[in-house]
Amino acid sequence: MAKCAITGKKTITGRSIIRKGLSKKKGGIGLHVTSSTKRTFKPNLQRVRVRDENGTVKRIWVSAKALRSGKVTKA
Repeated sequence: MAKCAITGKKTITGRSIIRKGLSKKKGGIGLHVTSSTKRTFKPNLQRVRVRDENGTVKRIWVSAKALRSGKVTKA
């Protein structure tokens, strides 16, 4: 999927950090980062029929946040 036509939200990348060990609180020497793998955070995009200023109906990708906030009028 592309990005939201209204808010511009799109897929971003990040990491999933894996920690191992026993915490100091429980008597260990603390948690240590053993590895980190790449992952993606995807926005909640919906394909919606929208009526624009001219009155024509188009299908565009819109984020769920834009739909809830009322930034888009559905056709």
